[in-house]
Amino acid sequence: MKRIFSGVQPTGNLHLGNYLGAIRNWVRLQDDFDDCLFCVVDLHAVTVWQDPADLKSNTREVAAAMIAAGVDPARNIIFNQSQVSAHAELAWIFNCVARLGWLDRMTQFKEKAGKDKQRASVGLYAYPNLMAADILIYKGTHVPVGEDQKQHLELARDIAAKFNHDYGVDFFPVVEPLIFGSATRVMSLKDGGAKMSKSDPSDNSRINMTDSVDDIAKKIKKARTDPEPLPGEAAGLAQRPEAANLVGIYAALADTDIDAVLAEFGGQGFGAFKPALADMAVEKLSPIQDEMRRLMDDTDHVDGVLRSGAEKAAALAAPILAEVHDLVGFLRP
Repeated sequence: MKRIFSGVQPTGNLHLGNYLGAIRNWVRLQDDFDDCLFCVVDLHAVTVWQDPADLKSNTREVAAAMIAAGVDPARNIIFNQSQVSAHAELAWIFNCVARLGWLDRMTQFKEKAGKDKQRASVGLYAYPNLMAADILIYKGTHVPVGEDQKQHLELARDIAAKFNHDYGVDFFPVVEPLIFGSATRVMSLKDGGAKMSKSDPSDNSRINMTDSVDDIAKKIKKARTDPEPLPGEAAGLAQRPEAANLVGIYAALADTDIDAVLAEFGGQGFGAFKPALADMAVEKLSPIQDEMRRLMDDTDHVDGVLRSGAEKAAALAAPILAEVHDLVGFLRP
């Protein structure tokens, strides 16, 4: 059986990169896989301080974005992580399986902790083990990931293999990544060498899923570029990160490839390309944003979707966790 698991953190400022790199792909995966779990990973969010009221609001916002983009709660399991305690319980077992040396190699911890890693939380250091538990508590087989998450998925595979080896079983599956095409990693509008991020202090660095039509147009107009016209083929973008980013965003929104975009706009300057990109972004995002706003005003509905999804997820996780308990040697009622 093939089972998809993927998640998004509810840390506010849900943006275009989250949509193109994750949520839009989930909409497509639901047509190819019968068993999909899509999670708002609020346990991951609290590895750094979160205002409690904001965390609740942001959790609802991510769920609303999923539904508004076309992830069907009737066909998939949509839930927030903290409602299913099996995630945290399996994560502790994986804390005892994973090795410190493995976590020391995680580049994202180094990036997020910065120079003073001694002040980072233990949760931030160990959260790749929780990520492995998120997937394997359901025996997930496929995980849609961005390029920046591939290292964490490799760790999940290592943990599964070591657990299987330590207990002499073939219990956890080898998880396979699903990496998609154009704009799998959307970069900052202010710096083509940095990922579009919720935490960037400049709001102009990203297109938020709650931005107005005017805001989208203004941000794209102000996006950093270079003075050269667009090339006629993709090879011409190799040393032009900002140009490559904007072309990649257009290709992803238009559901085409970079070569097709350059065939249309090659030789033109950004004075012509940016308005076209703004129009494309507004056309594709506005219906989703309108539905998101409607859902955010109907918190009872969103909370009901998350609660129902959590009940379904917990029912899937319970027998797997029970088997893990037996394998490890825990006494159970």
